Amino acid sequence: MLVSLLSAALRGVEADAVHVEVNAVPTGEPKIHLVGLPDAAVKESCDRVFTAVRNCGFYLGNKRTTINLAPGHVRKEGPIYDLPIALGMLCVHEQAQFHEAGDWLIAGELSLSGATRPIRGALAMARLARRLGKRGLLLPPVSADEAALVEGIEVFPIASLDQAVRFLKGELTLQPLTSTAARQRARPAADAAIDFAEIKGQPALRRAVEVAVAGSHNLLMIGPPGSGKSMVAKRIPTVMPAPTLDEQLEILSIHSAAGRTLQGELSWGIRPFRGPHHTISDVGLLGGGTIPGPGEISLAHHGVLFLDELPEFKRSALEVLRQPLEDGDVTISRSAGKVTLPCAFMLVAAMNPCPCGYLGDQRHECRCSPTQVQRYRARISGPLLDRIDIHIDAPALSLTELRGEQVGESSATIRARTEHARQRQQARFTGTTVTANARMTHGQIRKHCVIDATLGDLLQQAMEQLSLSARAYDRILKVARTIADLADAEHIAAPHLLEAIQYRSLDRNLFY
Repeated sequence: MLVSLLSAALRGVEADAVHVEVNAVPTGEPKIHLVGLPDAAVKESCDRVFTAVRNCGFYLGNKRTTINLAPGHVRKEGPIYDLPIALGMLCVHEQAQFHEAGDWLIAGELSLSGATRPIRGALAMARLARRLGKRGLLLPPVSADEAALVEGIEVFPIASLDQAVRFLKGELTLQPLTSTAARQRARPAADAAIDFAEIKGQPALRRAVEVAVAGSHNLLMIGPPGSGKSMVAKRIPTVMPAPTLDEQLEILSIHSAAGRTLQGELSWGIRPFRGPHHTISDVGLLGGGTIPGPGEISLAHHGVLFLDELPEFKRSALEVLRQPLEDGDVTISRSAGKVTLPCAFMLVAAMNPCPCGYLGDQRHECRCSPTQVQRYRARISGPLLDRIDIHIDAPALSLTELRGEQVGESSATIRARTEHARQRQQARFTGTTVTANARMTHGQIRKHCVIDATLGDLLQQAMEQLSLSARAYDRILKVARTIADLADAEHIAAPHLLEAIQYRSLDRNLFY
């Protein structure tokens, strides 16, 4: 007797169909053979499934059982095939008969008691089932909550093997989860403890952050220890526009594939903030592994990647950022296959002006020699620096500013302005894949960043004095366009261009 059930295999942040074929014959040695390029976790499924089936009150006869995970050339990993394997074995051993079992995509890990446990990649599986025209999905409750965020497909939470059997036999009625209810459960309570109003002083830095967020520009903050760089960076997501539905599903799909939602980190309406330590490896930052998976840059998709103490990161780790910063995605090739992962993030970096951190600080004496300072700054390559649109100084605060009672603008006030600027950009780029000024192509720059001859001469003079590259030329125009959007201006004017040039002035002072 042969039974075939549909499951899935993760490939990056997408899912591919996997057919779980189970066949049993009464002759031969009673043994279970699992084939189809499984990894160690999949091979262990036989022992888990056998014990779970017995503990749920079912009996497996003395038959030779073969389980094939097709297609055979796709690498299978993880315990997600426990549930479909168990259901298939019950059928071939004549413990249960299911009607229209092939209409469902089934996945789930089983405990020894027969209860289901959450799995990775539920959102990708939901999109796969919808694309294949399946009736719905049977998933563990936590994973079902996640998959229900995808509209147009029924998702049923399955708490145990016994419940799955009774549902497929028609003896139990379950209500599918709705996307609206799933989003309400996923929506976290607002964290009132983090707000831009807590930032004292730093008007130039606050303005630079607002411009960077309004156009999704990369930002580099340079200042001594204790000037508030990390504090500002952690509050940047609070001033970013809320993600659209498509953006939110992309974010959650990546985090689901990485397994972060298994720890209850499912959130709705919040952009991600990732702040890896400077000891992170190239693979941890970029993504990879035997079977390629998302790294920190993909986990920061549509959000913020914060690199504190930028020069302390390994040179190789920083250099792998150059292509993702330009393209918004990264392609990883391994022996198990090639995947392309999205990584359209906003880079926010912070660094000290010198190894001791006090170069230029009037209250502290710098102990670094010119050679040490030069070696420290040389850790950041020119090509990487070119890809950072805004460089801003973050000076140390005076005691008067620290003791002051004056409260700055709140995150909500700043976010209202950035949302308005983003709305102008969305209207400008209607019908294209571009959503913010920082992602403009060369053709769009020529179309939307037109400047007159006088401003052209001004920009040329700044380029020559600062020895800037052609890439920096384009980025100045993009930033100027964002500043004009914040000012509700149709065309780039002199104040907009001068402010954009000012954000590149640190190129010469710090790096050339």
